[in-house]
Parts: sequence; C-alpha cells; structure tokens
Amino acid sequence: MSKKKLVVAISSRALFDLDESHAIFETQGKEAFCRYQIEHEDELLTPGYGFTLVKKFLALNDLNPEDPLVEIILLSQNSADTGLRIFNSIAHHQLNIIRAAFTSGVSPYSYIPAFGAHLFLSTNADDVAKALQAGFAAATILCGPQAASHSDQLRIAFDGDSVLFSDDSEKIYQQRGLEAFTENERNEAKKPLPGGPFKDFLSALHHIQTQSGSKISPIRTALVTARAAPAHERVVRTLRAWGIRIDEALFLGGMPKGEFLKAFGADIFFDDQQGHCESAAQHVAAAHVPHGITNLKNL
Repeated sequence: MSKKKLVVAISSRALFDLDESHAIFETQGKEAFCRYQIEHEDELLTPGYGFTLVKKFLALNDLNPEDPLVEIILLSQNSADTGLRIFNSIAHHQLNIIRAAFTSGVSPYSYIPAFGAHLFLSTNADDVAKALQAGFAAATILCGPQAASHSDQLRIAFDGDSVLFSDDSEKIYQQRGLEAFTENERNEAKKPLPGGPFKDFLSALHHIQTQSGSKISPIRTALVTARAAPAHERVVRTLRAWGIRIDEALFLGGMPKGEFLKAFGADIFFDDQQGHCESAAQHVAAAHVPHGITNLKNL
C-alpha cells in the first residue's frame, strides 16, 4: 500500500441522493428515519452531487491496481443498521469503497485524522466547518456536474486566498481595500504566503502527478483567482517555494469565474466565497470552503 496514497472522505449524502430520507429525519425524527431506511434498504440510491467526482478519483486506481493511488472513505451520520442501504448502493454502482464510519447522528469529522484523509466532502455545512476548524481540508458540495465531463482526466480547480493560501492577504483587502492589498502583495512578493486549508490536499494531488513520469498526468489542476498583476507574483513564488506545480493559473482581476471553469473542464471547484461558488455552479460542480475572514464576516 502506497504511503503517499490520497485519501478522500465523503459523507453519504454527498455520495448519494438521500434528500427524501433526510426530509423524514427533519420532519418526523430519528426513529421514523431509521424505520424508513430499513424498509427501503433494498431500493438503490441514485447518485448525489459528489458521485461523479468519486468515480473519477477511483478510476485513478486503474493505472496501478496493485498499489492504489486513491482511497475513498465513507463518513456517515447514519447508523450501521441504516447504513446497509448505502453499502448496497455502493456495491450496485461498483464503487470500491470498503472503509466507513457510521456515527448515528453525531458529526463524523473526528474520524478524519484516524483515516488519514486529505479531504472531507459533505453536504452538511456544520460538519465541514468543524473539520476546517480542526485543521483539515473540507468543503460543502453545493451542486453536481451539469453535463458529462469531456475528459477522462480528473480536473480540479481552486481559489487562492483562504483556500490554497491563508487569509492573511484577504484580511488586508477586506479591511483596507484593493489599493492596500495590491501594495502589500507588491512589497511582499518574494515572501511566500502561509498555507491555507487545501495546501496538503494540493500537495497530495501533485505527488500523484509526479508518478506519471513522461506520460500525460491523470490529474490536471488549476488556480482560478480574482487576483491580478502585480499581485500574481507572490502566488507564483509561493507555489515555487512549496515545490508544488499547478498546471494552469488564471488571474482574473475580479471577472466572474464560471465561464473560465467551464473552459478548463473542472470536475470540482473550491472557493471560500459563497457567491463565487453559486456563480461557478451554473457551469461546474462547486464546493464552498467556509474558511477565513469572508466567512467570519458572514456569520
């Protein structure tokens, strides 16, 4: 088993469409929910927002079946009893997922470090916020793909500040405006930015990319940021200092990101601003990272 294996944890509601049973939980309570799941455990669940992404992650293992590059872990607030329906659906869809934590209504985020997960995807914003506060990459999936991906490559796009990088510079922008932000980034151009919550996840993706040698990499990454010149230089130097390659960098100077993400063919886009996620979600799957000063302001 590879020591550098990428581990992605996903909630059952992100993997499958559990809206119907979740509505029963919300309106009728836990007992009615459990009864419903047991009564319907032989009925297959339809794919959720994260399903296509999980299939693409697992497809990376076809490149090296003896030493898998990726493992998907299921983290679910279901009980083991009600979780049978979920595992029946996993088996039907031929998803190679063998490890899971069922927590019976308690947030499962505390199992992220035990499983060694680099990323946690959920539809539960509270679980995601707890995971981020504990220092793990986590995001709330807001939508699924609008159309089938045009590429076999796994394509992942990231915002910069508060996602790949810390929110140190974003704080200056929010508190003192664009001019002060630009001046600070020009003055600090040669000083690498501190890492944000998704730095280690990007590093794990980069490691897989380096395994492909001269062949076309199975993963392509993109930085899609509102930054513009001259604030681009610090970003470039930061990634260089980290020893991490990013395949494409789009410095958009505040332009809407959706059309660019569509052109890149992103399978998922991570951004800390809800508005950017909602705009992107018209074109690609988007996931909100509730981290940094922008999200503190919105509380």
